[in-house]
Amino acid sequence: MATLSRIDGNRMARLLNLVRANMIASVLRTTVMGSMGYLRLLRDNRPFRRLFLANEASFIGDWFTVIALFILAGQASDNSPLAIAGVLAARSFSLATFTPFAGMLADRYSRRGLMIGANLASLLILLSVLMLDLLGSLTSVYTLAVVMVASRAVFDPAEYAYLPNICDEDELLTANALASGGWSVALGLGSAIGGLTISMFGVTTALWIDTMTFLIAALGIMSLPPGGPEKSEKKSIAPRVVLGEVVDGWKYINSSPPLRRVVFAKGLWASGGGAQVFLLILIGMEAGFGEVAAGIGVLFMVRGFGSGFGPLAGRPLMQSPLLRPYLLGLAVGVCGVFYIAVSAVEWTWIVLMLVFFAHAASGLNWVLSTTLLQERSVDDWRGRVAGTDHFVITLMMGISAIAAGYILNVELLSLRVVIGLTGVVQIVLGLAWIAFASPSEKKFHNQSM
Repeated sequence: MATLSRIDGNRMARLLNLVRANMIASVLRTTVMGSMGYLRLLRDNRPFRRLFLANEASFIGDWFTVIALFILAGQASDNSPLAIAGVLAARSFSLATFTPFAGMLADRYSRRGLMIGANLASLLILLSVLMLDLLGSLTSVYTLAVVMVASRAVFDPAEYAYLPNICDEDELLTANALASGGWSVALGLGSAIGGLTISMFGVTTALWIDTMTFLIAALGIMSLPPGGPEKSEKKSIAPRVVLGEVVDGWKYINSSPPLRRVVFAKGLWASGGGAQVFLLILIGMEAGFGEVAAGIGVLFMVRGFGSGFGPLAGRPLMQSPLLRPYLLGLAVGVCGVFYIAVSAVEWTWIVLMLVFFAHAASGLNWVLSTTLLQERSVDDWRGRVAGTDHFVITLMMGISAIAAGYILNVELLSLRVVIGLTGVVQIVLGLAWIAFASPSEKKFHNQSM
């Protein structure tokens, strides 16, 4: 396919008209569509059901490994906040580096093949680490975090671009909400069971369990239909060509204000949310919800269940023409309000409720922004849109987490003050979205009616 840099003025105009027509049609479909039930979608859409179940297996195992990495980093550094934040930062910055290029792969090659390959690569990496006993230092912990994330960076844009190929237009919002809910349940179960497993049997057992989940996921995805792109393109993999395709994706996004606005929506949450995810680990260490690994697992479980509850319960809000232009900013601000409350209350069981509702709001932001980007992008560019979307959120998460870790490590501010500050950041950015982006979103929606 010709890149944007080679398209003359007339063809560029036709492309933009096609994008505009696609976005207007998707808004109309969302406004008039009936509510596709979650159980009905799972029952009637066989490819989505298989993908959903394969992902559940893989995601549950992922959190066994993530909790293990946090514990190993703490053990190797005498529980240094900066060292523990480094795990999240290593994962986030690596994703930010890899996903723009992985998004390009999802526009070139079989998305199903990329998802299978990513799971098998994760399986081989983890098997090598366990069989060669390579987790003896903080450096090795960070290295494993980076390498595992490289596989995830290939999987995420491929799945993101694959989903609209197996779901009808009236299924897409429901599918995204259900996929997010599934990820969140997996986060909750994986964190809780993983934390308990580590407490009772140790890190090595948890990692062996994760290897099996990658194998199960790969076998499940092998049974799926191809799902795009229409054909694998045998293009050069020279750095100049690859970088050119990534840049073309950014030009495509920049050429469409409705895409350009929404691609930064998750980054608004991540500006405070990256630190919040890291700070949950420190809260788990102090709150006394059990042994350290179990305490962290409980908080991440609540985070996961909240992230799933938000989009599942909030689907009527996301379908409301009146609320949709404002909802991305509102969700970020609501998350900030609940984290300010977390910073103020005693860390007993009430904090679990606050974390639950904070991440319910963040989950709503995630699902709505994902759906809008899928609806507003043409299939040939969808992988690179996904890569850019993931680049923004992971970059901001990494910056947020490492900044909070540094502040705590040098004792510039207390833990509670840093938690409250992350909430303030989210409130400010949420209000900024409502003030500056929502009017354009409302105008776009009205013009599409």
